[in-house]
Amino acid sequence: MLGLTAGTLTTLAFIPQLSKAWTSKSTGDLSWGMVLTFTIGVLLWLIYGIWIDSLPVILANAVTLLFQIGIISLKIKYG
Repeated sequence: MLGLTAGTLTTLAFIPQLSKAWTSKSTGDLSWGMVLTFTIGVLLWLIYGIWIDSLPVILANAVTLLFQIGIISLKIKYG
């Protein structure tokens, strides 16, 4: 339960950023270095979660990865 709660909170933390980028049509405040480094880290956490068969790690990182793909898409579109 602790893992699911932590994963939910850290995943939901990206919704305001994604929403702001979508509505403002601006992603200039987000550096490519941070976005790509974080995305790779999330992907590696997802792989690790699958490897250890941990549902909280898998769910949190799969959803966060989708949000990051959205942010990357907006960064490409509006960058």
